Amino acid sequence: MNEIIQRLYVTGYQSYELGIFSEKDPRVGVIKNVLRRELMALIENGLEWIIISGNLGTEIWTGQLVNELKQAYPQIKLAILFPFENFGSKWKEPNQLLLSELVHTADFVDSVSHQPYQHPSQFKNHVNFLLQHTDATLAVYDAEYPGKSKFFLDDVRKFQEKNSYELLTITMDDLENFSDFGDSV
Repeated sequence: MNEIIQRLYVTGYQSYELGIFSEKDPRVGVIKNVLRRELMALIENGLEWIIISGNLGTEIWTGQLVNELKQAYPQIKLAILFPFENFGSKWKEPNQLLLSELVHTADFVDSVSHQPYQHPSQFKNHVNFLLQHTDATLAVYDAEYPGKSKFFLDDVRKFQEKNSYELLTITMDDLENFSDFGDSV
């Protein structure tokens, strides 16, 4: 890390991409433990805001984790920046509940487009906004196991060609290496 990261966007695999269909799946604990370790190190180095878009999987788990971390690090803040209004409104009820719980505990919630979904350009505008308003991205992602985040990470790499922007990744190997880590920190 070259500079202090104050505003971090966290993204990665969606739960279905990992074959995770229950919050009780033990792999969720492994992912959260690796994220916890990374986020704690960043918080101790000056991180102030953790930003998610509200996607199921990595982003929801990150939001839940930020709420837990606030006990030890009350200065940390969670922002949810949706790509458009009513994001997640068509999800199954249990998933809408997960998102709703985070919305009620977040320090800042807004959407980049103040219209319901109309066009793919809303996602492009969302990506551009995130890159312009964060210092870095932490992605739970491995190029050997492509997923939807690949497109966002391609945009990050293009952005990095002309801008100072940090891309931190947690790979499958990282998750495998920490799978014995357990729930303690």
